Amino acid sequence: MSPCRSLRELDLALRDTFKYYAATIHFVLRGQKYASSPYFKDNIQARLHVFSLAITLRIWDKPHYRNGTFQHDLQKNLRNVAFPGTGIPLSWVCYSKVGMYAFIFAGLPIICLIAAVNQHRNSLGSIWSAYRTNLLNPQDWFWFWRLNCLLASWHCLVDGEEGYKLEDKWTFLQAAHKQGIPISPFLQSPATLIAKHRNEEGGLGYFAYSNASEGGDWILQEALSNSESIATLLPKRAPLSTLRIVTASDGGLRNGGVGRGAWAMSCVWRAGRQGAMTDHSSILFDVDMGNGELGRGTTNSHWYKLGLRNASQCPLFSFHDIQEHPDTGLLLTGKKMFDPLSEYIVELVEDAHNKLAPGVPLIGWDVALTTIGAVLLEGNFSCNFFRGTFDKNEYFQLVEKYMIEIEQRS
Repeated sequence: MSPCRSLRELDLALRDTFKYYAATIHFVLRGQKYASSPYFKDNIQARLHVFSLAITLRIWDKPHYRNGTFQHDLQKNLRNVAFPGTGIPLSWVCYSKVGMYAFIFAGLPIICLIAAVNQHRNSLGSIWSAYRTNLLNPQDWFWFWRLNCLLASWHCLVDGEEGYKLEDKWTFLQAAHKQGIPISPFLQSPATLIAKHRNEEGGLGYFAYSNASEGGDWILQEALSNSESIATLLPKRAPLSTLRIVTASDGGLRNGGVGRGAWAMSCVWRAGRQGAMTDHSSILFDVDMGNGELGRGTTNSHWYKLGLRNASQCPLFSFHDIQEHPDTGLLLTGKKMFDPLSEYIVELVEDAHNKLAPGVPLIGWDVALTTIGAVLLEGNFSCNFFRGTFDKNEYFQLVEKYMIEIEQRS
Protein backbone atom coordinates (compact mmCIF):
# COMPACT_ATOMS: atom_id res chain seq x y z
CA MET A 1 0.00 0.00 0.00
CA SER A 2 1.33 3.45 -0.92
CA PRO A 3 2.47 5.86 1.83
CA CYS A 4 -0.34 8.28 0.92
CA ARG A 5 -2.93 5.54 1.24
CA SER A 6 -1.45 4.46 4.56
CA LEU A 7 -1.62 8.01 5.90
CA ARG A 8 -5.21 8.27 4.71
CA GLU A 9 -6.09 5.05 6.57
CA LEU A 10 -4.31 6.34 9.69
CA ASP A 11 -6.32 9.56 9.52
CA LEU A 12 -9.58 7.56 9.23
CA ALA A 13 -8.53 5.33 12.12
CA LEU A 14 -7.89 8.33 14.35
CA ARG A 15 -11.23 9.85 13.37
CA ASP A 16 -13.07 6.60 14.11
CA THR A 17 -11.29 6.27 17.45
CA PHE A 18 -12.42 9.79 18.36
CA LYS A 19 -16.00 8.90 17.32
CA TYR A 20 -15.84 5.72 19.38
CA TYR A 21 -14.87 7.64 22.51
CA ALA A 22 -17.33 10.44 21.83
CA ALA A 23 -20.20 7.97 21.38
CA THR A 24 -19.09 5.94 24.41
CA ILE A 25 -19.05 9.05 26.61
CA HIS A 26 -22.44 10.05 25.14
CA PHE A 27 -24.04 6.70 26.03
CA VAL A 28 -22.02 5.51 29.03
CA LEU A 29 -21.19 8.62 31.04
CA ARG A 30 -24.03 10.90 29.98
CA GLY A 31 -26.68 8.19 29.72
CA GLN A 32 -28.10 9.59 26.50
CA LYS A 33 -30.78 7.92 24.37
CA TYR A 34 -30.04 5.78 21.35
CA ALA A 35 -32.63 7.40 19.11
CA SER A 36 -31.33 10.93 19.72
CA SER A 37 -27.63 10.13 19.35
CA PRO A 38 -25.77 12.09 16.64
CA TYR A 39 -23.14 9.38 16.27
CA PHE A 40 -22.86 6.75 13.53
CA LYS A 41 -26.17 7.60 11.90
CA ASP A 42 -24.88 6.05 8.66
CA ASN A 43 -23.41 2.97 10.38
CA ILE A 44 -26.09 1.00 12.19
CA GLN A 45 -23.74 -1.73 13.39
CA ALA A 46 -21.30 0.73 14.96
CA ARG A 47 -24.17 2.60 16.59
CA LEU A 48 -25.59 -0.61 18.08
CA HIS A 49 -22.15 -1.90 19.04
CA VAL A 50 -21.21 1.13 21.13
CA PHE A 51 -24.71 1.55 22.56
CA SER A 52 -24.78 -2.10 23.67
CA LEU A 53 -21.55 -1.57 25.60
CA ALA A 54 -23.31 1.20 27.51
CA ILE A 55 -26.33 -1.01 28.22
CA THR A 56 -23.98 -3.63 29.64
CA LEU A 57 -23.11 -1.13 32.37
CA ARG A 58 -26.68 0.10 32.84
CA ILE A 59 -28.06 -3.37 33.60
CA TRP A 60 -24.89 -4.65 35.29
CA ASP A 61 -26.46 -5.34 38.69
CA LYS A 62 -30.03 -5.81 37.49
CA PRO A 63 -31.86 -9.17 37.71
CA HIS A 64 -31.22 -11.67 34.94
CA TYR A 65 -33.62 -14.35 33.75
CA ARG A 66 -30.97 -17.10 34.01
CA ASN A 67 -28.38 -16.20 36.61
CA GLY A 68 -28.93 -13.75 39.46
CA THR A 69 -27.77 -10.53 37.84
CA PHE A 70 -26.48 -9.66 34.38
CA GLN A 71 -22.96 -9.56 35.81
CA HIS A 72 -23.35 -13.11 37.14
CA ASP A 73 -24.58 -14.29 33.74
CA LEU A 74 -21.55 -12.74 32.03
CA GLN A 75 -19.20 -14.38 34.50
CA LYS A 76 -20.78 -17.79 34.02
CA ASN A 77 -20.96 -17.74 30.24
CA LEU A 78 -17.55 -16.18 29.57
CA ARG A 79 -15.51 -18.35 31.93
CA ASN A 80 -14.40 -20.64 29.09
CA VAL A 81 -14.01 -17.96 26.39
CA ALA A 82 -10.84 -15.96 25.69
CA PHE A 83 -9.72 -13.59 22.97
CA PRO A 84 -7.54 -15.84 20.76
CA GLY A 85 -3.91 -15.82 21.73
CA THR A 86 -4.43 -14.39 25.23
CA GLY A 87 -5.53 -17.48 27.18
CA ILE A 88 -7.26 -15.18 29.67
CA PRO A 89 -10.92 -15.97 30.37
CA LEU A 90 -13.16 -13.05 29.46
CA SER A 91 -15.00 -13.61 32.73
CA TRP A 92 -12.08 -11.86 34.44
CA VAL A 93 -13.29 -8.57 32.95
CA CYS A 94 -16.68 -9.14 34.58
CA TYR A 95 -15.63 -9.43 38.20
CA SER A 96 -16.16 -5.72 38.81
CA LYS A 97 -17.90 -2.84 37.14
CA VAL A 98 -14.65 -0.88 37.28
CA GLY A 99 -13.02 -3.65 35.26
CA MET A 100 -15.74 -3.39 32.62
CA TYR A 101 -15.29 0.37 32.42
CA ALA A 102 -11.55 -0.17 31.92
CA PHE A 103 -12.23 -2.73 29.22
CA ILE A 104 -14.59 -0.45 27.30
CA PHE A 105 -12.45 2.69 27.52
CA ALA A 106 -8.97 1.16 27.21
CA GLY A 107 -8.87 -2.61 26.79
CA LEU A 108 -11.12 -2.95 23.76
CA PRO A 109 -9.37 -0.38 21.51
CA ILE A 110 -5.99 -1.91 22.40
CA ILE A 111 -7.20 -5.44 21.66
CA CYS A 112 -8.65 -4.27 18.34
CA LEU A 113 -5.30 -2.76 17.37
CA ILE A 114 -3.33 -5.88 18.38
CA ALA A 115 -5.72 -8.06 16.37
CA ALA A 116 -5.29 -5.78 13.35
CA VAL A 117 -1.50 -6.00 13.60
CA ASN A 118 -1.70 -9.78 13.68
CA GLN A 119 -4.01 -9.75 10.66
CA HIS A 120 -1.80 -7.52 8.49
CA ARG A 121 1.76 -7.47 9.78
CA ASN A 122 3.26 -6.33 6.48
CA SER A 123 0.84 -3.59 5.47
CA LEU A 124 0.53 -0.51 7.64
CA GLY A 125 -2.48 0.82 5.77
CA SER A 126 -4.29 -2.51 6.05
CA ILE A 127 -3.60 -2.54 9.79
CA TRP A 128 -5.45 0.73 10.26
CA SER A 129 -8.32 -0.43 8.08
CA ALA A 130 -8.64 -3.68 10.04
CA TYR A 131 -8.45 -1.76 13.33
CA ARG A 132 -11.40 0.41 12.28
CA THR A 133 -13.43 -2.70 11.43
CA ASN A 134 -12.52 -4.44 14.68
CA LEU A 135 -13.42 -1.37 16.74
CA LEU A 136 -16.74 -0.42 15.16
CA ASN A 137 -17.90 -3.20 12.84
CA PRO A 138 -16.50 -6.43 14.30
CA GLN A 139 -17.27 -9.55 12.27
CA ASP A 140 -16.20 -12.25 14.74
CA TRP A 141 -18.99 -14.56 15.91
CA PHE A 142 -18.35 -13.44 19.50
CA TRP A 143 -19.63 -9.92 18.96
CA PHE A 144 -22.88 -11.07 17.37
CA TRP A 145 -23.37 -13.50 20.26
CA ARG A 146 -22.67 -10.72 22.77
CA LEU A 147 -25.20 -8.45 21.09
CA ASN A 148 -27.81 -11.23 21.10
CA CYS A 149 -27.20 -11.88 24.81
CA LEU A 150 -27.47 -8.20 25.65
CA LEU A 151 -30.70 -7.82 23.69
CA ALA A 152 -32.30 -10.85 25.36
CA SER A 153 -31.21 -9.76 28.84
CA TRP A 154 -32.43 -6.17 28.50
CA HIS A 155 -35.65 -7.19 26.76
CA CYS A 156 -36.58 -9.67 29.49
CA LEU A 157 -35.65 -7.21 32.24
CA VAL A 158 -37.80 -4.37 30.88
CA ASP A 159 -40.72 -6.23 29.28
CA GLY A 160 -40.82 -9.37 31.43
CA GLU A 161 -41.37 -11.46 28.30
CA GLU A 162 -42.68 -14.87 29.40
CA GLY A 163 -40.97 -16.72 26.56
CA TYR A 164 -37.57 -16.47 28.24
CA LYS A 165 -38.72 -18.99 30.84
CA LEU A 166 -38.24 -21.63 28.14
CA GLU A 167 -34.48 -21.19 28.46
CA ASP A 168 -34.94 -23.76 31.24
CA LYS A 169 -34.61 -27.04 29.37
CA TRP A 170 -37.30 -28.85 31.33
CA THR A 171 -39.80 -26.02 30.94
CA PHE A 172 -39.04 -26.00 27.22
CA LEU A 173 -39.62 -29.74 26.81
CA GLN A 174 -42.93 -29.59 28.67
CA ALA A 175 -44.21 -26.61 26.68
CA ALA A 176 -43.14 -28.08 23.33
CA HIS A 177 -44.67 -31.45 24.20
CA LYS A 178 -47.97 -29.76 25.06
CA GLN A 179 -47.94 -27.96 21.68
CA GLY A 180 -47.24 -31.19 19.78
CA ILE A 181 -43.82 -30.02 18.59
CA PRO A 182 -41.36 -32.89 17.89
CA ILE A 183 -38.78 -32.96 20.68
CA SER A 184 -36.17 -35.36 22.06
CA PRO A 185 -38.11 -37.94 24.15
CA PHE A 186 -37.72 -37.81 27.92
CA LEU A 187 -38.46 -40.33 30.67
CA GLN A 188 -41.34 -39.61 33.04
CA SER A 189 -40.10 -42.35 35.35
CA PRO A 190 -38.31 -43.47 37.45
CA ALA A 191 -38.32 -40.69 40.01
CA THR A 192 -34.63 -41.38 40.68
CA LEU A 193 -32.17 -43.12 38.40
CA ILE A 194 -29.20 -44.93 39.95
CA ALA A 195 -26.01 -45.50 37.96
CA LYS A 196 -23.25 -47.72 39.37
CA HIS A 197 -19.85 -48.45 37.94
CA ARG A 198 -19.53 -52.19 37.49
CA ASN A 199 -16.06 -52.34 39.05
CA GLU A 200 -16.03 -49.85 41.95
CA GLU A 201 -16.46 -50.46 45.70
CA GLY A 202 -16.87 -48.56 48.96
CA GLY A 203 -19.57 -46.22 47.61
CA LEU A 204 -17.37 -45.05 44.74
CA GLY A 205 -18.77 -44.99 41.23
CA TYR A 206 -22.32 -44.48 42.55
CA PHE A 207 -24.50 -41.75 41.10
CA ALA A 208 -28.14 -40.83 41.76
CA TYR A 209 -30.12 -38.57 39.42
CA SER A 210 -33.48 -37.14 40.49
CA ASN A 211 -35.91 -36.89 37.57
CA ALA A 212 -37.07 -33.41 36.53
CA SER A 213 -40.54 -34.89 36.04
CA GLU A 214 -40.68 -35.38 39.83
CA GLY A 215 -39.21 -31.98 40.70
CA GLY A 216 -35.57 -33.03 40.40
CA ASP A 217 -32.72 -31.36 38.53
CA TRP A 218 -32.02 -33.96 35.85
CA ILE A 219 -33.77 -34.57 32.54
CA LEU A 220 -33.52 -38.30 31.90
CA GLN A 221 -33.40 -39.29 28.24
CA GLU A 222 -32.33 -42.17 26.07
CA ALA A 223 -29.42 -41.36 23.79
CA LEU A 224 -30.43 -40.43 20.25
CA SER A 225 -28.51 -41.56 17.15
CA ASN A 226 -27.79 -39.68 13.95
CA SER A 227 -30.02 -40.67 11.05
CA GLU A 228 -28.49 -42.99 8.47
CA SER A 229 -28.03 -40.17 5.96
CA ILE A 230 -26.25 -38.01 8.56
CA ALA A 231 -24.14 -40.88 9.89
CA THR A 232 -22.65 -41.49 6.44
CA LEU A 233 -21.11 -38.00 6.57
CA LEU A 234 -19.43 -38.57 9.94
CA PRO A 235 -16.77 -40.73 11.60
CA LYS A 236 -18.04 -43.95 13.18
CA ARG A 237 -17.75 -42.68 16.77
CA ALA A 238 -19.14 -39.20 16.18
CA PRO A 239 -21.61 -37.62 18.63
CA LEU A 240 -25.15 -36.59 17.79
CA SER A 241 -24.41 -33.82 15.27
CA THR A 242 -27.05 -31.13 15.20
CA LEU A 243 -28.20 -28.18 13.16
CA ARG A 244 -28.22 -24.74 14.75
CA ILE A 245 -31.00 -22.74 13.11
CA VAL A 246 -31.52 -19.19 14.29
CA THR A 247 -35.00 -17.73 13.91
CA ALA A 248 -36.03 -14.10 14.35
CA SER A 249 -39.41 -12.68 15.28
CA ASP A 250 -41.01 -9.26 15.31
CA GLY A 251 -43.72 -10.53 17.65
CA GLY A 252 -42.21 -8.69 20.61
CA LEU A 253 -42.38 -5.30 18.89
CA ARG A 254 -45.31 -3.14 19.91
CA ASN A 255 -44.78 -0.32 17.41
CA GLY A 256 -42.25 -1.42 14.81
CA GLY A 257 -43.52 -4.91 13.98
CA VAL A 258 -45.19 -5.78 10.71
CA GLY A 259 -46.84 -9.00 11.83
CA ARG A 260 -44.35 -11.16 9.99
CA GLY A 261 -43.98 -13.60 12.86
CA ALA A 262 -40.93 -15.84 12.97
CA TRP A 263 -38.55 -16.54 10.11
CA ALA A 264 -35.33 -18.54 9.79
CA MET A 265 -32.18 -16.42 9.45
CA SER A 266 -29.30 -18.91 9.34
CA CYS A 267 -28.42 -22.58 9.55
CA VAL A 268 -25.19 -24.32 10.53
CA TRP A 269 -24.44 -28.03 10.77
CA ARG A 270 -22.06 -29.02 13.56
CA ALA A 271 -20.20 -32.03 12.18
CA GLY A 272 -19.00 -33.77 15.34
CA ARG A 273 -15.44 -34.98 15.79
CA GLN A 274 -14.55 -38.62 16.30
CA GLY A 275 -14.77 -39.72 19.94
CA ALA A 276 -16.31 -36.45 21.14
CA MET A 277 -19.11 -36.62 23.70
CA THR A 278 -21.11 -33.76 22.11
CA ASP A 279 -20.98 -31.71 18.92
CA HIS A 280 -19.46 -28.79 20.78
CA SER A 281 -16.30 -30.36 19.36
CA SER A 282 -17.09 -30.05 15.67
CA ILE A 283 -16.56 -28.38 12.33
CA LEU A 284 -19.17 -25.71 11.59
CA PHE A 285 -20.56 -26.04 8.07
CA ASP A 286 -22.80 -23.32 6.67
CA VAL A 287 -26.03 -24.78 5.27
CA ASP A 288 -28.18 -23.44 2.45
CA MET A 289 -31.69 -23.55 3.91
CA GLY A 290 -33.23 -23.67 0.46
CA ASN A 291 -31.77 -27.02 -0.55
CA GLY A 292 -29.77 -28.32 2.41
CA GLU A 293 -26.43 -28.03 0.63
CA LEU A 294 -23.33 -27.77 2.78
CA GLY A 295 -21.02 -24.83 2.24
CA ARG A 296 -17.48 -24.53 3.52
CA GLY A 297 -16.71 -25.27 7.14
CA THR A 298 -14.85 -23.45 9.89
CA THR A 299 -14.32 -23.56 13.64
CA ASN A 300 -14.36 -21.21 16.61
CA SER A 301 -12.35 -23.50 18.91
CA HIS A 302 -9.48 -20.98 19.05
CA TRP A 303 -11.75 -18.79 21.20
CA TYR A 304 -11.87 -21.52 23.85
CA LYS A 305 -8.13 -21.97 24.48
CA LEU A 306 -7.47 -21.03 28.09
CA GLY A 307 -4.04 -20.74 29.71
CA LEU A 308 -0.84 -19.40 28.17
CA ARG A 309 0.32 -22.79 26.91
CA ASN A 310 -2.87 -23.46 24.97
CA ALA A 311 -3.06 -19.88 23.78
CA SER A 312 0.47 -19.97 22.37
CA GLN A 313 -0.33 -23.06 20.31
CA CYS A 314 -3.66 -22.01 18.81
CA PRO A 315 -4.30 -20.00 15.63
CA LEU A 316 -5.42 -16.42 16.08
CA PHE A 317 -7.93 -16.56 13.24
CA SER A 318 -10.00 -19.11 11.36
CA PHE A 319 -11.71 -18.94 8.01
CA HIS A 320 -14.40 -20.79 6.05
CA ASP A 321 -11.83 -22.91 4.27
CA ILE A 322 -12.66 -26.49 5.36
CA GLN A 323 -14.28 -28.74 2.79
CA GLU A 324 -13.55 -32.20 4.21
CA HIS A 325 -14.21 -33.79 7.57
CA PRO A 326 -10.79 -33.80 9.27
CA ASP A 327 -11.30 -37.26 10.81
CA THR A 328 -12.33 -39.06 7.61
CA GLY A 329 -11.14 -36.95 4.70
CA LEU A 330 -14.66 -37.18 3.24
CA LEU A 331 -15.58 -34.18 1.08
CA LEU A 332 -18.61 -32.53 2.69
CA THR A 333 -18.87 -29.18 0.92
CA GLY A 334 -21.47 -29.47 -1.83
CA LYS A 335 -23.30 -32.43 -0.32
CA LYS A 336 -27.00 -32.12 0.41
CA MET A 337 -27.76 -33.31 3.89
CA PHE A 338 -31.51 -32.86 4.18
CA ASP A 339 -32.90 -32.01 0.74
CA PRO A 340 -36.22 -33.86 1.16
CA LEU A 341 -36.76 -32.31 4.60
CA SER A 342 -35.42 -28.80 4.06
CA GLU A 343 -38.80 -27.10 3.89
CA TYR A 344 -40.14 -29.17 6.79
CA ILE A 345 -37.17 -28.35 9.04
CA VAL A 346 -37.46 -24.62 8.43
CA GLU A 347 -41.21 -24.79 9.09
CA LEU A 348 -40.54 -26.78 12.26
CA VAL A 349 -38.38 -24.09 13.89
CA GLU A 350 -40.52 -21.20 12.66
CA ASP A 351 -43.64 -22.92 14.00
CA ALA A 352 -41.92 -23.58 17.34
CA HIS A 353 -40.90 -19.92 17.65
CA ASN A 354 -44.42 -18.70 16.84
CA LYS A 355 -46.11 -21.11 19.24
CA LEU A 356 -43.70 -21.13 22.18
CA ALA A 357 -42.09 -17.70 22.38
CA PRO A 358 -43.35 -15.29 19.70
CA GLY A 359 -42.26 -12.28 21.75
CA VAL A 360 -38.58 -13.32 21.92
CA PRO A 361 -36.52 -11.58 19.21
CA LEU A 362 -34.02 -14.36 18.43
CA ILE A 363 -33.87 -18.08 19.23
CA GLY A 364 -31.16 -20.56 18.32
CA TRP A 365 -32.70 -24.01 17.84
CA ASP A 366 -30.73 -27.22 18.18
CA VAL A 367 -32.29 -29.60 15.66
CA ALA A 368 -31.26 -33.25 15.47
CA LEU A 369 -31.90 -35.45 12.43
CA THR A 370 -32.16 -38.84 14.10
CA THR A 371 -33.28 -42.40 13.55
CA ILE A 372 -36.67 -41.40 14.99
CA GLY A 373 -36.97 -38.31 12.79
CA ALA A 374 -36.22 -34.59 13.11
CA VAL A 375 -36.57 -33.34 16.69
CA LEU A 376 -35.82 -30.18 18.65
CA LEU A 377 -33.38 -30.61 21.52
CA GLU A 378 -33.69 -27.10 22.97
CA GLY A 379 -34.04 -23.42 22.26
CA ASN A 380 -31.27 -20.94 23.10
CA PHE A 381 -32.49 -17.41 23.75
CA SER A 382 -29.09 -15.74 24.11
CA CYS A 383 -28.13 -17.42 20.88
CA ASN A 384 -24.98 -17.96 18.88
CA PHE A 385 -24.99 -17.96 15.07
CA PHE A 386 -22.02 -20.37 15.12
CA ARG A 387 -20.53 -18.42 12.23
CA GLY A 388 -23.45 -19.11 9.92
CA THR A 389 -24.31 -16.81 7.03
CA PHE A 390 -27.21 -14.42 7.61
CA ASP A 391 -28.59 -11.16 6.29
CA LYS A 392 -26.76 -8.67 8.49
CA ASN A 393 -28.74 -5.62 7.37
CA GLU A 394 -32.00 -7.36 8.25
CA TYR A 395 -30.50 -8.50 11.56
CA PHE A 396 -29.25 -5.07 12.61
CA GLN A 397 -32.52 -3.40 11.64
CA LEU A 398 -34.47 -5.86 13.79
CA VAL A 399 -32.13 -5.41 16.76
CA GLU A 400 -32.34 -1.64 16.41
CA LYS A 401 -36.15 -1.69 16.45
CA TYR A 402 -36.12 -3.72 19.66
CA MET A 403 -33.46 -1.52 21.26
CA ILE A 404 -35.41 1.67 20.55
CA GLU A 405 -38.66 0.26 21.94
CA ILE A 406 -37.01 -1.23 25.02
CA GLU A 407 -35.28 2.06 25.78
CA GLN A 408 -38.57 3.92 25.47
CA ARG A 409 -40.16 1.62 28.06
CA SER A 410 -37.19 1.44 30.44
